[in-house]
Amino acid sequence: MQDKLISIKQASKLLGISEWTLRRYDNDYIQAMTTKGGHRRYRESDIIKLQGLEVFSSESNSDCVCLYCRVSSNSQKTTGDLDRQKMRMVDYATSKKYQIGYILEEVGSGMSDTRCKLLKLFKLAKEHKINKVVVEHKDRLTRFNFNIYKQYFDLCNVEIEWAEETLPKSFEDELVEDMLSLLSSFSAKIYGKRSSQNKKKNKENENK
Repeated sequence: MQDKLISIKQASKLLGISEWTLRRYDNDYIQAMTTKGGHRRYRESDIIKLQGLEVFSSESNSDCVCLYCRVSSNSQKTTGDLDRQKMRMVDYATSKKYQIGYILEEVGSGMSDTRCKLLKLFKLAKEHKINKVVVEHKDRLTRFNFNIYKQYFDLCNVEIEWAEETLPKSFEDELVEDMLSLLSSFSAKIYGKRSSQNKKKNKENENK
């Protein structure tokens, strides 16, 4: 079955990057074909692979790496922080000549261990579909208990690699945002429990 070809506009939309960025990666990470009229066309399977979706079989791939990218808020995604982080990681991985099999990106607190793409990452490691996880910094994977995550990946024979030892100062604001989000969550649970208890007491008093 012949691979479907799609336009640069469709490809950039699927990847969530600009057409200019996609052109930049021509003949580097992704190969574009040119029509007689001079228009770029991309193989749909190449685009799907760059998205981080499975293209071939579910067999294990011991030479395959997964890029995991994360920001804490939707505002960061809207302003392009997540897209830029992804491109930095693609640059880093290609410079190391890694075979990128998956790119997982999501918006969520680094303190949460129930992130959808994080759970998918765990599954990829468990099923031996990757041999390395590459992140920009350890905080991209988790804010706390990094050693517990490392132990899990070690058991799956998956290495964790990070491109930067220290995060830029701008990420301090993101950490504060994560902390406030955590405090807000705990506060809501405490107040919710108190409210439930008060309603129960009021109902008991009414029945006396």
